[in-house]
Amino acid sequence: MKVLVVEDERPTADFLRRGLSEEGFAVDVAADAQSAINAVQVYDYDLIVLDVMLPGGDGFSLCQRWRAAGIKTPILFLTARDEVADRVRGLEDGGDDYLVKPFAFVELLARMRALLRRGQTPLAAELRVADLVIDTNRRRVTRDGKLIELTMREFQVLEYLVHHAGQIVTRTHLWEHVWDSHSVPDSNVVDVYVRYLRNKLGREPDLIKTVRGGGYLLEP
Repeated sequence: MKVLVVEDERPTADFLRRGLSEEGFAVDVAADAQSAINAVQVYDYDLIVLDVMLPGGDGFSLCQRWRAAGIKTPILFLTARDEVADRVRGLEDGGDDYLVKPFAFVELLARMRALLRRGQTPLAAELRVADLVIDTNRRRVTRDGKLIELTMREFQVLEYLVHHAGQIVTRTHLWEHVWDSHSVPDSNVVDVYVRYLRNKLGREPDLIKTVRGGGYLLEP
């Protein structure tokens, strides 16, 4: 899952990037309004965490702009603006949730997962494809009842493929949704991680098919 954090306070932005990355999210950070606008124009995010007071604009206006443009990505306001009028405005302008600073990270995480469960990219607590079962909350993977140990990146790649089971997923889509946008692209890094997954999941049968010239297809 790829998340955009729009936050101009560097310590808070660094904390969110580190914490959300450890929870399995690919995280981009925008420190001002224009950077956020540019990022949303380029990338397809699964969720946006949005501050209100920003250099070059404000979160309320950004939310209105994106909703007017037809962007349905779930938006969670995360701000020090704690007046009832501000909360009401944030929700009326198109926000999906509103959390006031200072905040508990576990609450932020719970609210984000709740939005993803009912957002445009539903995030189920348990995913299944054939005999493969993924517990997204505990990051636990089993196949035919046997536990499979995966690294964080391997889990992220598998989770994305399972969410798009039955669809051809290009290498570009995997790169954009699993790696943060500041990572330096590598011509074969996606192939390497898919190979790791195949070896760990087992190839009898191989759930991940290679589509020549297209990408990958996960299906029973």
